Amino acid sequence: MKKLFLILLLFGLQITFAQETSSVSGFISGEGHKLQFVNVHLTGTKHKTITDSLGYYTFENVAVGNYTIQVSQVGFQTIKKKIEVIKDSIQSYDFELTDNENQLNEVVVSGTLKAVKRLESAVPVEVYSPVFFKKNPTPSIYEALQNINGVRPQLNCGVCNTGDIHINGLEGPYTLVLIDGMPIVSSLSTVYGLSGIPNSLVERIEIVKGPASSLYGSEAVGGLINIITKNPTNAPLFSADVFTTSYLETNVDVGMKFSPTKKSTTLLGINYFDYNQVVDKDKDGFTDVTLSQRISVFNKWSFQRENNRLFTIAARGMYEDRWGGDVRWEKKYRGGDEIYGESIYTKRGELIGSYQLPFEEKLMLSFSGNVHYQDSRYGTTSYIANQKIGFLQLTWDKKIGRNDFLAGIATRYSYYDDNTTATKEAESTWLPGIFVQDEITLSPKSQVLLGMRYDYNSIHGSIYTPRVAYRWKTNENTIFRLNAGTGFRVVNLFTEDHAALTGSRDVVIKSDLKPERSVNANLNYIQKINFTNGTFMGIETTVFYTRFSNKIISDYETDPNKIIYDNINGYAISQGISTNVDLNFTNGLKFILGATVLDNKNVQDGISETPFLTEKFTGTWSISYKIEPWNLSLDYTGNVYSPMKLPLLSDLDPRSPNSPWYSIQNIQFTYLGWKNFELYGGVKNLLNFTPKRNNPFLISRTNDPFDKNVQYDAAGKVLVTPDNPYGLTFDTTYVYGQNQTIRGFFGLRYTLR
Repeated sequence: MKKLFLILLLFGLQITFAQETSSVSGFISGEGHKLQFVNVHLTGTKHKTITDSLGYYTFENVAVGNYTIQVSQVGFQTIKKKIEVIKDSIQSYDFELTDNENQLNEVVVSGTLKAVKRLESAVPVEVYSPVFFKKNPTPSIYEALQNINGVRPQLNCGVCNTGDIHINGLEGPYTLVLIDGMPIVSSLSTVYGLSGIPNSLVERIEIVKGPASSLYGSEAVGGLINIITKNPTNAPLFSADVFTTSYLETNVDVGMKFSPTKKSTTLLGINYFDYNQVVDKDKDGFTDVTLSQRISVFNKWSFQRENNRLFTIAARGMYEDRWGGDVRWEKKYRGGDEIYGESIYTKRGELIGSYQLPFEEKLMLSFSGNVHYQDSRYGTTSYIANQKIGFLQLTWDKKIGRNDFLAGIATRYSYYDDNTTATKEAESTWLPGIFVQDEITLSPKSQVLLGMRYDYNSIHGSIYTPRVAYRWKTNENTIFRLNAGTGFRVVNLFTEDHAALTGSRDVVIKSDLKPERSVNANLNYIQKINFTNGTFMGIETTVFYTRFSNKIISDYETDPNKIIYDNINGYAISQGISTNVDLNFTNGLKFILGATVLDNKNVQDGISETPFLTEKFTGTWSISYKIEPWNLSLDYTGNVYSPMKLPLLSDLDPRSPNSPWYSIQNIQFTYLGWKNFELYGGVKNLLNFTPKRNNPFLISRTNDPFDKNVQYDAAGKVLVTPDNPYGLTFDTTYVYGQNQTIRGFFGLRYTLR
């Protein structure tokens, strides 16, 4: 009996130790490359490993059954996938990791004109990838920036809905917008040219807050936005993104890659936007949203050369027809005084290129040019403008010991002409300049950057813009940066301030406007926290201070019938603190949170005033979660703004002198279960906020837009009459946010690599 028991015991042990097992293996890649040192884990077990130098991983002797495999790497989104281990078979699971947008390990170029990892740059640069912008799909780059902390698209016209980009509360003309590092969007196109850049061709967007004039010259006073387009070599063969909204806005983005020869690759992108619905939900007889039809074509070429020298060239053409105004308006009324409408025709062409010269030294020739033609009618006011800008720059990049030099010469030619009384004749301006920059590595943990630029403006003379930056890396996870510099800007009033054209106010320029100048300093702090369970947190905080002299201010209050422009008799200040937090959990939950506290003021004759349309606080968020079993991702995005001072026409004006606290929130669901396809839909403006809330009207006197029934006294002041009880004229400048109500959207993306 004892022998029988012993035999059964040994047999049972044999069965136990002969448990059925198998192997699991595969490759991990990201951004088209195999990734090493990626963490791979069968959750709930002791099976853990990392990928080798070829991106390969393997698990041996895995018991048959169902598991969840988790793949994680700092800088990429964590992936979880359910798998089944089957007896006597080798399971192979390959994974493609997606980069975490706005992470700290991106390569950037905007801060120093050199490719450098973001954490190693002495100049703070924020980076946003297409993944970030897909969380709230928009038909233009202008609208896409609404969920970036400290950046606010600002509408400047309640009828034609043109706008610009505010950084840290500074008006749009203080922000330089570049495409592939070239100052292509400036002056006239600051207001009209941001639309129509195909979103499908954007590789990433880099943002520098604070003056960058020592490298980029005029207009980079408050900061810069650099739109980096995709390298044709790395772009997908074909991509398409089509969506529409319940307002019947339709946006189409298409990208195609070709290889005409063995040594050339070209990328063609087309953007088409159409909105043709007359909507008047606030019942004022005027369109709530401008009607628009726009087409933009972008073509970029990349050529293979010896020693991997760079040669790229790109061109873009854009045409837009937009109008807003009286809901009865038709094109036959354009420019007349029968029915009011604001009609804008825009034609624009751009050329951008970079060519590395065939020398042993690293010499890069960059060039750009654009032509912009504007044919507009604001009621009976005609604004026809013609602008041409050419830019040529040669840079020399050289490392000598601890010194990393960058030197360059640049010249910019600007031609501008319009039919306004302020432009007596066409103006041509030359702006040659020379700059030098040296990044000195003091130790493995610290570096200093010194820079100087000299420009000669053919109208305003010599301009100097120095720059200094210091970076201190206390350890692998903590970095401090201190930056200081100066900026300058030459103003072209009518191309930058739309209020000067629309409405019925007279424009008064009190004196010859002098170039604006600024001095800036900011302290930046970055902290990375990698938790043992794979959770990642990144914290970035910046304290900034900018002081302007010769700032041009618009005075709406001295005379309600006029907009008076003059250099400030004093100074202006923009200061505050901004914080961004990235939080990535291993379960797929991700937070991107931002907040900025601002204190902007104009100090004139000893009196301090907050500028119009300047918030004191802004907050943004993006919350994402991927539900793996359903192949579904959820994105909840939004922003919140504190009250802003708004321009009123008189003491009797019944509209609120300040905007309320308001928030625009959006939710999106994306289905990823079909190969190469993404199906998405959601709701925009969940809270159904519009600027008319708590206001009797937004645009004053829409019943008399040509002021035919307005009466004035001998001094030119508007009289209060039964027909005009508040003593107002027609005015469209009371606007601070988008005027679209809650609406649904639905779209489809397709990508073929």
